[in-house]
Amino acid sequence: MTQSVSKSLMACVDNEMTLIWGSSHFSANACLAPICSLHHVAVTTVEGIGSTKSRLHPVQERIAKSHGSQCGFCTPGIVMSMYTLLRNQPEPTIEEIEDAFQGNLCRCTGYRPILQGFRTFARVSGGDEVSLICSLSQQITLSPSLFNPEEFTPLDPTQEPIFPPELLVGDAPRRGERVTWIQASTLQELLDLKAQDPEAKLVVGNTEIGEIKHGRGCVSKCFLNCEGNRCFSVHVFPGISFGASCPLSFVEKTLLDAVTNLPAHQTEVFKGVLEQLRWFAGKQVKSVAVSPCSGALKAEVMGPFVTRQISRNLSLVLQGEYFSAFKQASRREDDIAKVTSGMRVLFNPGTAQVKELALCYGGMHDRTVSALKTTRKQISNFWNEELLQNVCAGLAEELSLAPDAPGGMVEFRRTLTLSFFFKFYLTVLQKLGIQNSKDVSEVPKGQCEEDMVGRPLPHLAAAMQASGEAVYCDDIPRYENELSLRLVTSTRAHAKIKSIDTSEAQKVPGFVCFISADDVPGSNITGIGNDEMVFAKDKVTCIGHIIGAVVTDTREHAQRAAQAVRITYEDLPAIITIEDAIAKDSFYEPELKIEKGNLTKGFSEADNIVSGELYIGGQEHFYLETHCTIAVPKGEAGEMELFVSTQNTTKTQSFVANMLGVPANRILVRVKRMGGGFGGKETRSTVVSTAVALAAYKTGRPVRCMLDRDEDMLITGGRHPFLARYKVGFMKTGRVVALKVEHYSNAGNTLDLSQSIMERALFHMDNCYNIPNIRGTGRMCKTNLPSNTAFRGFGGPQGMFIAEHWMSEVAVTCGLPAEEVRRKNMYKEGDLTHFNQKLEGFTLSRCWEECLASSQYHARKREVDKFNEENCWKKRGLSVLPTKFGISFTAGALVHVYTDGSVLLTHGGTEMGQGLHTKMVQVASRTLKIPTSKIYISETSTNTVPNTSPTAASVSTDLNGQAVYEACQTILKRLEPFKKKNPSGSWEDWVTAYLDAVSLSATGTPNLGYSFETNSGNPFHYFSYGVACSEVEIDCLTGDHKNLRTDIVMDVGSSLNPAIDIGQVEGAFVQGLGLFTLEELHYSPEGSLHTRGPSTYKIPAFGSIPSEFRVSLLRDCPNKKAIYASKAVGEPPLFLAASIFFAIKDAIHAARAGNPDCKTKKLFQLNSPATPEKIRNACVDQFTRLV
Repeated sequence: MTQSVSKSLMACVDNEMTLIWGSSHFSANACLAPICSLHHVAVTTVEGIGSTKSRLHPVQERIAKSHGSQCGFCTPGIVMSMYTLLRNQPEPTIEEIEDAFQGNLCRCTGYRPILQGFRTFARVSGGDEVSLICSLSQQITLSPSLFNPEEFTPLDPTQEPIFPPELLVGDAPRRGERVTWIQASTLQELLDLKAQDPEAKLVVGNTEIGEIKHGRGCVSKCFLNCEGNRCFSVHVFPGISFGASCPLSFVEKTLLDAVTNLPAHQTEVFKGVLEQLRWFAGKQVKSVAVSPCSGALKAEVMGPFVTRQISRNLSLVLQGEYFSAFKQASRREDDIAKVTSGMRVLFNPGTAQVKELALCYGGMHDRTVSALKTTRKQISNFWNEELLQNVCAGLAEELSLAPDAPGGMVEFRRTLTLSFFFKFYLTVLQKLGIQNSKDVSEVPKGQCEEDMVGRPLPHLAAAMQASGEAVYCDDIPRYENELSLRLVTSTRAHAKIKSIDTSEAQKVPGFVCFISADDVPGSNITGIGNDEMVFAKDKVTCIGHIIGAVVTDTREHAQRAAQAVRITYEDLPAIITIEDAIAKDSFYEPELKIEKGNLTKGFSEADNIVSGELYIGGQEHFYLETHCTIAVPKGEAGEMELFVSTQNTTKTQSFVANMLGVPANRILVRVKRMGGGFGGKETRSTVVSTAVALAAYKTGRPVRCMLDRDEDMLITGGRHPFLARYKVGFMKTGRVVALKVEHYSNAGNTLDLSQSIMERALFHMDNCYNIPNIRGTGRMCKTNLPSNTAFRGFGGPQGMFIAEHWMSEVAVTCGLPAEEVRRKNMYKEGDLTHFNQKLEGFTLSRCWEECLASSQYHARKREVDKFNEENCWKKRGLSVLPTKFGISFTAGALVHVYTDGSVLLTHGGTEMGQGLHTKMVQVASRTLKIPTSKIYISETSTNTVPNTSPTAASVSTDLNGQAVYEACQTILKRLEPFKKKNPSGSWEDWVTAYLDAVSLSATGTPNLGYSFETNSGNPFHYFSYGVACSEVEIDCLTGDHKNLRTDIVMDVGSSLNPAIDIGQVEGAFVQGLGLFTLEELHYSPEGSLHTRGPSTYKIPAFGSIPSEFRVSLLRDCPNKKAIYASKAVGEPPLFLAASIFFAIKDAIHAARAGNPDCKTKKLFQLNSPATPEKIRNACVDQFTRLV
């Protein structure tokens, strides 16, 4: 949940609050704010500002009604960030609104609806329609077809709570079980206390304190804190000097005031520091962080020239003095920099002759370094090309890095030192001398107002999610005798277990027991392929392999006890990468193959043949709610009730029953909602739920476990990395005649769903192209990494990405426009795919033409070419890509009609933010012809709809919707006699006469089946189609890129709910944007995951989305094979984000072609994701040659 503190606190992604400190309001992360530091502070959580039971706060109402809440787990944090801003600034600017969310993350929405809804709080002048352009250059038009801003409750600042007077009390030390916290009132008191206890840890906005709970570092016995009275000072004289404990938010405000009030020429340094502060961290971190010498600010602020500059007369800036600061990170905002730099030059009066030069860098050593040798040689030189060459040569020599330097990226970091100076050089030389429209399908004329199908009905739970009332698994109140569980996992990738010592763990207060394979009463064998164990026995096969678990009275004690368990190993050889597996022939069976045509003949007839290799990195699900299970034993006949955050209630039920040795009917699994899933909770949730169930069985008491983020990322696996080796034959015209692709995926230490994922990758290896002679093979690599699993797209994005890679190489080799080559090879209505399925209702051609037209592709292509001709170090790229995504699966539903006319609806799908429950209510409403207000969905459980398929593969609306429809039709048939007797009666009259509840279990998508042996049968029920056009701009010197614009045309059939469908398209696209350009998993050679949290693994943030983001739903394209002519929408749009990747590649082509000094090949390899490091290294130039 999110809290607001007058200083405002926001909890670790999902928990945020507003803090009130005197009359100031701050947002802060609860995970970074020790509870004792809140002395003298009023904390307001999301529950404290509004409620569905009384009145929603305007902030809560607007995010709900503007469709800005999907899974809802991040919603409280976002609400409190906005609430804090409005407490401080009731009429904020657009830029202030965007800055307020830099510390917030959302994995579902794509961010656009959140910004769109909250921009209604911004100051506007004139006009009825709100059209605003923000600091991110995003032009947004609020679409009345999705929501009506006039319906929003106006903000009344006079109704907000005041600071509680009772908090104005004295200080006293606070003592916990192991720690004493002392809050000093004055600097002298702090020094005296430190002298008495030199080992005490000084805490002044120390954001690393929150890391202690994860066991990273020893726990200090005493903390000394001086935040309550803020022992800081600001001295204003001919410069500004900040005391040691000024929070960064205060530094930022002070510098902003100075920039506003002082002449522009006097504030160069201030502007440089402010620019870095802007991207350094979100408001929540800056509210508590005080050290200006860490992370991205290290070089900019700690450089000697900066310290001197801030503390001396600002008027000296007038005398030919210039300053710039630079930072390069994987993600622009709220990310740890790879390299930072602060640069300053002072010229002799009236000349371009250097008097002083200072170049400081962070990220090139274990401390900030100054390039003193290089800069001293430049004194008295003139600011010209010769100086540039001398400085670059000097920096390349002086700032060297060993090949095995910590942090890696050696070539990239060394190149950045030169690129930063070149940007500074150009900056000094210079000083010396849009619309987000939503094309929404309309409901047919004459459709009843109560028929909500096709209307943008807000997510049914949005208001509860915005007010903090929505209940997730861990929100369920603790049982009276409940215990907590913590997993004990392997620290070796492949090893024999020699011994397990729990003696130290047993000494932890509240310790109850340690469970392992020896405690399993049923079978320890589990998993989709029966190749896993509930607990590792004798041997571990990956780091993170579950060996056992400790059970204690509290979560904190469980964590301590788990860390105290000592395990000894005997190491065995480990296989980590795909290349390792290929070299050692380590694969799961079977090898998959699809073949059609005559490959030999095709290649012999081709004018050109291109072959190569492509790597696609994996991806972490990063659902905001980590895996969570509560197991409650019922005490008789082996009955047990489990509350689980899972997409797959049936497998959870069967795996637990198998482990306990009881029939499945003794196990009840319930799911209210999930805080995101994306496939990660389809099978891997069972590794937690089975362990928790065993603990509940052994102790006879309720047991709970919710994984920490680092645990979750370590244990549960993610999207499969792929390696492809391809050979493509084509004619001079660009027509592809032959294709051979070998696909390899890193499956991990168990098979899980890897075979099905590889099958889908092979089914999508053609993407949208008709290739007469084709062969695709797939091997699942058996490695010593945690098992990879389902992820939105399920292998499809990897297969299609490989296709678009070789297709782009075909276009470059032929010297033809890429869009022309793609169109030339595209399928047509009635064609057979490479797996011999006939394409019916093929709307891709319409999507393609509409996207080219709406994006003004050809006109913008000319503009991009012109931009690239006029700019040397910035290049733009433009790419348009299609997608074809196959849909399959089954489902069921149960409907109860009560005598008061209300309807309780249950179906086999689980709600994880995709709006599935909302759509099911819309289907039932239309079928029964009653208002949606009469229909309620409580939860998904195995005792209402048995044997369900997992909520996955984007088809839950199709299948569960069809099941709901059929169940409702059965009810209507049974009510027909009563309607005939009383034709003028109401719904309530008819159901009063009919007293029996009606149930039905139904299935969908029949007649599917495909054989790899014969290449026959239909693996898919139908296909979803879409096209995206994206434009980017890259910085050739740093590898940074901006997503300028994306246009999407998506065929979703006849949309059941356009607001939810557009949200799904945007959310999937932004998740794909992360896959192809941002998110990168790093493992050690020993198989240890380095990227275990948001500090090292970066998902897209608010600033990552395209500046112009336009989504259109294709009109008049009903789907005859799904409920109410709709189509699946959750997964198909994800691949369209590859248009960003190939636009980046297009821009790199322009950079390489525009560099006459570099003899470069037209074809070059760019693996996914296209990170700044890869982009910069691909833009070969004189600077890359120097390193």
